[in-house]
Amino acid sequence: MIEREDDPRLAPYGHVGDPRWLEARGLFVAEGRLVVERLLTHGGYRIASILLTPAAFAALGPAISSCDNVLVANQAIVNRVTGFNFHRGCLALVHRPQPSDLDRVVATARTLVVLEGVGNPDNVGGIFRSAIALGVGGVLLDPTSGDPWYRKALRTSMGAVLRLPFARVDPWPSALDTLRPLGFRIVALSPSGSITLDECAARLDDTSRIAFMAGGEGPGLSEAAMAQADMTVRIPVDPLTDSLNVVVAVAIALARMRSEP
Repeated sequence: MIEREDDPRLAPYGHVGDPRWLEARGLFVAEGRLVVERLLTHGGYRIASILLTPAAFAALGPAISSCDNVLVANQAIVNRVTGFNFHRGCLALVHRPQPSDLDRVVATARTLVVLEGVGNPDNVGGIFRSAIALGVGGVLLDPTSGDPWYRKALRTSMGAVLRLPFARVDPWPSALDTLRPLGFRIVALSPSGSITLDECAARLDDTSRIAFMAGGEGPGLSEAAMAQADMTVRIPVDPLTDSLNVVVAVAIALARMRSEP
């Protein structure tokens, strides 16, 4: 049990709100009991340390029994060290894995999600959560989209980032040309799409490899990205509504095109 907030073992946790500091040291933060439990269950990650309140330590119990460098401190110390009210009582500092390349991510995937300019971590995490629930094999991100390892994105994904492979696409968007020889149809989701989602579904079947491409809130997909698409697809909405949130739009498209498990 750590009794003092100036204990040197807690020093790295003073930077959990600084993504640049974390990235420079090859680390990411897993926050909350559920995400940390999934981190431990999934395996394959090198954990630098775990910081828990006594209640979280008791709740995780067997899941952390084989972990080294487990630190326990009361909630007040955790809050003062981190500068946040981490009421979930559980943080882990984890070494980032080596980035995956595009070829590895798409090799066995039947369905991909491709993101351009999706910077909001809640949207990034929400898309990962929807994607893994709806059978997506991987996520591709342009250079401007948010970091899936960012604490809030990982938390919002409910740990899906830990399990779903992803890669950056660079140069963007020309590197998407590598998808077509692999049999992928690139489907751009846009309120100005030339066909509806149902019309898109009628043109594809259960054997089609599909890459759904979506843009950030507001600007949507760039003209250059749209030019890469084989189809531009819209989801019909009420005329008084201009568009859907990107997480909702991606989830609807994935659910509509998903084959039954």
